[in-house]
Amino acid sequence: MKRRIFFRTAAGAGAVLSADPGPALHHLYAFGQTVNLSHVEARYYKRLADREIECDLCPRRCKLGDKERGYCGVRQNDGGTYYTLVYGKACSVNVDPIEKKPFFHVLPGSDALSIATAGCNVNCKFCQNWEISQARPEQVQAMDFPPRAVADAAVKYRCPTIAYTYSEPTVFYEYMVDTAVEAKRQGVRSVVVSGGHINPEPLEALTKVVEAIKIDLKSFDEDFYKTYVRGELKPVLEAIKIIAKAKIWMEIVYLVIPTLNDAVEDIRRMSQWLHREIGPEVPLHFTQFHPMYLIKNLPPTPISTLERLRQTALQEGLHYVYTGNIPGHEGENTFCPKCRKMVIERSGYKIVRNDLRQGTCPNCQNQVPGIWT
Repeated sequence: MKRRIFFRTAAGAGAVLSADPGPALHHLYAFGQTVNLSHVEARYYKRLADREIECDLCPRRCKLGDKERGYCGVRQNDGGTYYTLVYGKACSVNVDPIEKKPFFHVLPGSDALSIATAGCNVNCKFCQNWEISQARPEQVQAMDFPPRAVADAAVKYRCPTIAYTYSEPTVFYEYMVDTAVEAKRQGVRSVVVSGGHINPEPLEALTKVVEAIKIDLKSFDEDFYKTYVRGELKPVLEAIKIIAKAKIWMEIVYLVIPTLNDAVEDIRRMSQWLHREIGPEVPLHFTQFHPMYLIKNLPPTPISTLERLRQTALQEGLHYVYTGNIPGHEGENTFCPKCRKMVIERSGYKIVRNDLRQGTCPNCQNQVPGIWT
């Protein structure tokens, strides 16, 4: 499949990517039709004979000759040295509610400075942000936004977190890691929104510099991944286990697409796997699909389907199961699994009420896991 050329302004990207973006930061920086590509040496690759390289960042392990780019389109072999072309080249910058990521157990009601570059290492046929994820860096407008500037902006706009999001942060790994390190020096946390298509070694290193990772688990069926994601399920499940072992916060999102990945038995198997391998306290979000990109022939997910899948996951012992993209639905709220009292009430991206006291239920003193302060 050819990657589609789609020029857009960063301000436009922000409008598309964020339903409630908060104050935009685009005006602070100079966007142009094209910025010079970065030429920063990539991490996680090995040199082969005849100036070839093999990328070790993600499960594709692209083998590339001189002047060739990886599948992601943003990493290139230049004379036997591998370079990232998007280091410090942000094509979307916004201040978003942390709930939009969605993180429901991370600093509720706070804002996240959200950044992305072009590129992705999969090609989901239902991608909501395909204009940048499926673009090459020459095909989007971007700005110079190096790690120090990102951290400074987060402090200036009183964002306690920086979110690496919209496209796939794995493909701008070096930029993400260096920004997270700089942000930590300034007292700002980092959270990652990823599809989890990343190799163990770079993922383990990433878990040492960020505080939370949200994984988009797109299905519990390998054939679905091959057909609709152009990726693999097995590495994603391995990534989930690595994150859990690292003891950083994790939440999982499952976009429910009618007729394609909404079988109750698949959800039951997935819930059993999560309970067994990760534990009952990992939050699981079932979000509503809307026709997008290459799948426009299916309707939005019925609310009844989301409710049925949520009940299935709860029946299998998961404590925190949510429904997403349905503002005002009961499934947006957090309930104490011990006494069933509602402890956080939400409406869309807004916190209506938060009764937690330093992460504990005020009714029964049960500890609700997450990052609360």
